[in-house]
Amino acid sequence: MKKYLAEMIGTFVLVLMGCGSAIFAGIGLGTTGYGVTTLGVAMAFGLSVVAMAYTIGNISGCHINPAITLGVWSSGRMSGKEAGGYMLFQCIGAIIASAVLYILVHTGNEAGIEAVFNSTTTTGSNSFLPGNIVPAFIAELIFTFIFVLVVLGSTDEKKGAGNFAGLAIGLTLVLVHIACIPITGTSVNPARSIGPAIFAAIEGNCVPLSQLWLFIVAPFIGAMLSAFVWKGLRSDN
Repeated sequence: MKKYLAEMIGTFVLVLMGCGSAIFAGIGLGTTGYGVTTLGVAMAFGLSVVAMAYTIGNISGCHINPAITLGVWSSGRMSGKEAGGYMLFQCIGAIIASAVLYILVHTGNEAGIEAVFNSTTTTGSNSFLPGNIVPAFIAELIFTFIFVLVVLGSTDEKKGAGNFAGLAIGLTLVLVHIACIPITGTSVNPARSIGPAIFAAIEGNCVPLSQLWLFIVAPFIGAMLSAFVWKGLRSDN
């Protein structure tokens, strides 16, 4: 249970800080808000991972992402039962964080800030996806593949990066966001899309919820591919 609670807390922090930076940066309004740009949002996600990696890494491994958990399970490092528990509590953490952001949005004084909660950067979706579903799917698949491959490689007990694993993973997530935000808003994490999409629907925008399948299916395929590739790369045969 401690591992599950750690995953819930870690995912809560990731969504609160990452999606929160997108909301209060004002990106959805076409402004720079308090000076936080797309790069700032990317840094918020990456730094959240670094912080949590060195906080809960020794407890749960700090997956805080169902795609990572699937990749770890696919590579044979954990049981299916434990992986299912991780994913459940990751989603719970993301939903709680989204609820906190929803409350903050509706008690703040920012003019039109409600519109930002539905923004591409916040929900990891794109209102123009019906015409661009193929590139969006490919982007989420490929960038998740890269991200999870770095996770599997840097945390490998024999060939990993040791104490520098958290830094490598966090910086990779920054890089992924810089490249992918213009395409899909960047998810590469089903839990971080599920939470905001639910509250975007409560706000009256059901587009993120209707597109949620893509931000679950594509990252999961990317994660499984990364596990397959990493098992081949680390093989001594």
